[in-house]
Amino acid sequence: MSENTLIAVVEDDPEIRALVSGLLAREGFQVAACAHAAELDRVLERRRVDLVLLDLMLPGEDGLSICRRLLGAPVATPVIMVTAKGDDIDRILGLELGADDYVAKPFNPRELVARVRAVLRRTREAHSVARPMPRETYRFAGWTLEAAGRRLVDPEGTDVDLTGGEFDLLMAFLTHPQRVLSREQLLDWTRGRDATPFDRTIDVQLSRLRRKLGDSSRQSVMVRTVRGGGYLFAPAVVRI
Repeated sequence: MSENTLIAVVEDDPEIRALVSGLLAREGFQVAACAHAAELDRVLERRRVDLVLLDLMLPGEDGLSICRRLLGAPVATPVIMVTAKGDDIDRILGLELGADDYVAKPFNPRELVARVRAVLRRTREAHSVARPMPRETYRFAGWTLEAAGRRLVDPEGTDVDLTGGEFDLLMAFLTHPQRVLSREQLLDWTRGRDATPFDRTIDVQLSRLRRKLGDSSRQSVMVRTVRGGGYLFAPAVVRI
């Protein structure tokens, strides 16, 4: 489990941050040490984070606000809250928001590692269970996608076959239209947490999807490449 698992440690105390980061690194995890919300956001923009170990008492944006953002995202990031001993109200609020677990300072290093591994096991098992198929119909640029039947129809009324990967990729675009999506986000939403940073499947599937949408020219109109950012699905999308 540890190999290729990235844990973000968000803690403003440099000594505690270094201590926890070193502990997790010795257990074989990849670690991103963050002193505040802005540093965490920069990590999330670049990488797929498997778990956030989140101190609630932070300068600027506090831990509860960060927790709310992480758990309200299209793909929620698992969170373990770190609270000061006796901060029951913050702990309860965090758990009500949907945090996966909490530890109180001062904590036992072995207990912390055990809780980290337990949350990773639970969240990965949840991701492995098939999610219910959305039942919406999406319309864009004259095209129609019936999600439940995985049926794509072109503007002339002709059915267009999609592979499972192409369908997942198109769904990611249709549910996040006119928004820049990074390769890492697309990998996470279509391939799940088992995808690696060097997975080239997205590039192949995107090329095929563009071709099937009649958008395979170098100057793609429908799925635009954003230099240094990722991809943007340009058409307006109507969901019915």
